[in-house]
Amino acid sequence: MPWVPEVFSAPVLQQILDRRRRDAMVAVPYFDGLLAGELDALIESFAGEPELHDPVRGRIRGVEAFTAFVAETRAWLARDHVTVEDVGHVILDEGGFEEVVLHGQASTGPVDLPVAVVADHTSDNRLTELRVYSSNWPLTGQHVIRPPLLQSDPELRLPGVVGDYQQALARGDVEAVVSAFSTGGYAREPAGGAHQHRGADELRRFYGQLFANDGGIVMEHCGLVDDGHTSALEYNTVRWGRTELAPQAGVAIHVRGRHGLEAVRIYDDVDPPVTWA
Repeated sequence: MPWVPEVFSAPVLQQILDRRRRDAMVAVPYFDGLLAGELDALIESFAGEPELHDPVRGRIRGVEAFTAFVAETRAWLARDHVTVEDVGHVILDEGGFEEVVLHGQASTGPVDLPVAVVADHTSDNRLTELRVYSSNWPLTGQHVIRPPLLQSDPELRLPGVVGDYQQALARGDVEAVVSAFSTGGYAREPAGGAHQHRGADELRRFYGQLFANDGGIVMEHCGLVDDGHTSALEYNTVRWGRTELAPQAGVAIHVRGRHGLEAVRIYDDVDPPVTWA
């Protein structure tokens, strides 16, 4: 939810409110803002120069580069007749995130692309940086190595079951991972679109496959946005089983319930060293 509502024109903001059936909006969602066609409002939403990290275009900084990026993105959304399905969002004092699934019609057929956007902002809600996460796999059938966007933070502490899950993931402990989920909880892999691995048996098969390379998935934890129920953990994956990896950026969304994790949704483009069935 990155863009500042007050900088959009009244007619455009009202259109967004009407479409979302709201009376007010703390922040304009990422794709709503891009589709609105008001470049000045997007630029004014930043505290300084626009700065954005995109999975395809990489680091985008400055008005000229940002202007070109917005035009290219709008053209892609129109060409592929993309619609936006909201998944969830969190807005806090110093940052926030949102999740969507983009549904489009590519030349190869229908595409479902999960996307997460993490925003850093100042106390007056102006953006300092945007980081967009998704997998290239649904679009091209290939993974693209994505270098780190953030440095590792060894002092970062993860809350409760989120920390338990991440520790079990690093150890490659299938049973501990499964036990972190509540009954009916699910995991969604980066390229999974709407597909979810749900229930203990399916989760056990899924994570057993992930750990088939004799070990877990080791991540450097870099940043956390957490509202007590849902958290976005930004990370760099550095090892998968026996395979050392060049650090690769991603974000995982953890939704917590009374009895464990209700959902884990992963957004990265790490190429697994094992064959996924």
